[in-house]
Amino acid sequence: MKYYAGLDVAMKETFLCVVNEEGKRMFESKAPTDAQAIYEELAKSEFKLEKIGLETGSLSKFLTKGLQDLGLNAICIDARKMAAILAVTVNKTDKNDARGIADAMRCNHYKEVNLRNCEDSAIGIFLSSRSTLVESRGRFKNTVRGLLKTYGIRLGEVSHDNFSKTVRDVLVDVPLETKCGIEGMIMSYEVMNEEIKKMDKRLNEMCKKDKEVQRLMTIPGVGMVVAMTYRADMGDPTRFEKSESVGAYYGMTPRQYSSGETVKLGRISKCGSKEVRTLLTEAAIVMLTRSKTWSPLKIWGLKIMKKHGFKKAALAVGRKLAVIMHRMLVTGESFKFSNKTMKAAA
Repeated sequence: MKYYAGLDVAMKETFLCVVNEEGKRMFESKAPTDAQAIYEELAKSEFKLEKIGLETGSLSKFLTKGLQDLGLNAICIDARKMAAILAVTVNKTDKNDARGIADAMRCNHYKEVNLRNCEDSAIGIFLSSRSTLVESRGRFKNTVRGLLKTYGIRLGEVSHDNFSKTVRDVLVDVPLETKCGIEGMIMSYEVMNEEIKKMDKRLNEMCKKDKEVQRLMTIPGVGMVVAMTYRADMGDPTRFEKSESVGAYYGMTPRQYSSGETVKLGRISKCGSKEVRTLLTEAAIVMLTRSKTWSPLKIWGLKIMKKHGFKKAALAVGRKLAVIMHRMLVTGESFKFSNKTMKAAA
């Protein structure tokens, strides 16, 4: 008899359920959300487990790796697909969710998620931290601009380095309370700006040492952030049998509804990493609007833009960039400004 386990993970406690190959519930319990504690609780069932499933989440990598190191066959599964399965349950509780996950493992009705290695995870955290700082810097800058408009002060275009000095120069004739409030924001802005400079310097050093990132940066419109983010999120490119699957993996292909004679194509699925999808689209925009280097990909994108509009063209070129970049990682070749590149992406 084979046995399967499902884990419904929460921040403090994790519910466990073990079922046999016939779907009969054999063991139920809960344990603190820690790999060792879950391992010890599962050991109380005295069953040899074929598979242990847990959904994707903030703690999934930590728990999956921890359980695997303890000798268990832990598998991280796609929470989006699992949510659709669990939605049919009449009473949605953590205990019932654990039972549903165990049944999904028993029936092989799940989608396994690729977990990044330690190095790629560290790079991902670094890039996410930088992205948060850049976003916060822009929000602080726009907030100060908006507050100064109360006094009719319009700053115009100001670089990041000159922004603090420009603001302080115009704060002479404003009330003291306003000056104190904006000065606090300016000091925070300066700290963020300096930290971003340090991170950009570190990012530049990382890119120079990474040959794969250097190769991806030969594509017009693809800079350090796009190349490094894509490479870190992709991990092992050989896990995709076909490069054309990468576009769907990042949710840049349309949803499909088919029933009988009815076939409908909807908007893009938006699966996968939102950050990578956004950066690929931004790289496509740069290629279409700012890059002076011509390539068959840019010509193809401009034709789509003329026929279907700018947004659809940027998304289409972004999808092809995802495919081409994957092919470059697999073959080890640089970007080719020829029709061969377009054939690989078709």
